[in-house]
Amino acid sequence: MKIAVAGAGAFGTALAISLADADRDVTLVARSQAAADTIKIGQENPKLSGCPLPNSLKVCWDIARYEAADVILLAVPTQKLRTFLSDHSSALSGKYLVACCKGIDLKTLTGPTSIIAECVPDSTPAILTGPSFAFDIARGLPTALTLATSKGQDGEVLQNLLSTHALRVYRSEDTIGAELGGALKNVIAIGAGIAIGNGLGDSARSALMTRGFGEMRQLAEVLGAKPETLNGLSGFGDLALTCTSELSRNFCHGLAIGRGQDPDAKKTVEGISTAQAVVSLATKHDLDLPVCSVVDAICSGKLTPKEALTALLSRPLKEE
Repeated sequence: MKIAVAGAGAFGTALAISLADADRDVTLVARSQAAADTIKIGQENPKLSGCPLPNSLKVCWDIARYEAADVILLAVPTQKLRTFLSDHSSALSGKYLVACCKGIDLKTLTGPTSIIAECVPDSTPAILTGPSFAFDIARGLPTALTLATSKGQDGEVLQNLLSTHALRVYRSEDTIGAELGGALKNVIAIGAGIAIGNGLGDSARSALMTRGFGEMRQLAEVLGAKPETLNGLSGFGDLALTCTSELSRNFCHGLAIGRGQDPDAKKTVEGISTAQAVVSLATKHDLDLPVCSVVDAICSGKLTPKEALTALLSRPLKEE
């Protein structure tokens, strides 16, 4: 089967490298001719310096590659996914469309697989998520991911296609749980970064992660996810990774805020919009999600980290 990776950012490129190294027929489709030329000339993506491209990996910017592919990995930011799918719906028709992004659409408050099903109704939606950094995948380091699709047989096809000697893919039919785990952990990761950046210490980070994980499960279950999905790679696994490493863009965003610095505006930080969406969902379903709420308040400038800490610590005591 032919694979096209839509989006030549760090993560999309890393997946393309890993799959090409495993003798898959892969084409990396960049956003522009200039971006594709830069990657081809240097034989590496500047966003993944030190990770050379395999000779078998094709790089282009021609959307006709989507029509020739059987499986398309959508390495496109969640807030731009709907536009991308709408713009290329005819070329994507009838394909396996695998979202490789983590977030909640602000307009519809839905996840990537729902957006795919709406915009390209005759496609097979799926999501690939879990604890992973682009550099680890590109270097061939052992990584485990979750592949979720509501259609069991299609899940087996994609699992076998996307698994390599170093990339171990587990399958699930709980698309809601898988995509919410990947989305919500980004919000908690921002909070963890703020805690560390503000000098609150590892104990505070641990408490925030634990209480935040409870909020992740609470919201996910209300939206129809299976609890065990959140306990797995796409939930707890991804939370542990992104809350403890400076390779996480969401953690680093919070770290800068906690230190009183300006975060890097050039980096896509999915947790910012996800926090906003979570607050809307919490209001809609009458849920109390204090950690997610204060992260959103800090990111939107409504609270300072100090004010947020005071708000959390002044909440009434209760049973765990």
